[in-house]
Amino acid sequence: MKPKPDDNDTALFREALRGVKPLAAPTRVAGEPAKPRARARFARADRQQVLEELLQGSADEPDLVAADPSQFARPGVPAATLRKLRRGQFRVQAELDLHGLTQVQARVQLREFLSAALQQNARCVRIVHGKGLRSGPNGPVLRQLVNSVLRRTAAVLAFSSARQVDGGTGAVYVLLAGR
Repeated sequence: MKPKPDDNDTALFREALRGVKPLAAPTRVAGEPAKPRARARFARADRQQVLEELLQGSADEPDLVAADPSQFARPGVPAATLRKLRRGQFRVQAELDLHGLTQVQARVQLREFLSAALQQNARCVRIVHGKGLRSGPNGPVLRQLVNSVLRRTAAVLAFSSARQVDGGTGAVYVLLAGR
């Protein structure tokens, strides 16, 4: 606890401030531009990092088979949150369908979609990549691309294969970090 100032200290302080007047609030001149709105210092850098992560590849992602469900969660994401995502209990705020695209086209579309979703503060999105049944010996190409990109995107907290009515293993629900 702080000691209370005695009456002598208070009197000395008031005597020292006698005659002091508070500064007037600054007045804005009409037509003068308003101060710019405060922005988070690293928001643009974070978005740029997301885009750069999308373009880089990584060898540590598992290979997927068409029937395998996709599931991923960053450390710290509660199991209950992942369970709600898997059950489709989050409202899907945006959707992207990659059917019929090449890998290059899909990567560009996915990058733009995630960037736009982050700018719009979307919390949950759905990405339809297809099951890859007609991909031949390469397996589910777009599915592996989506899996790889989402794992490397820092703004992705978790993703899980969608419910059967929303595309099953041919689509994923993605939980994004809010600002």
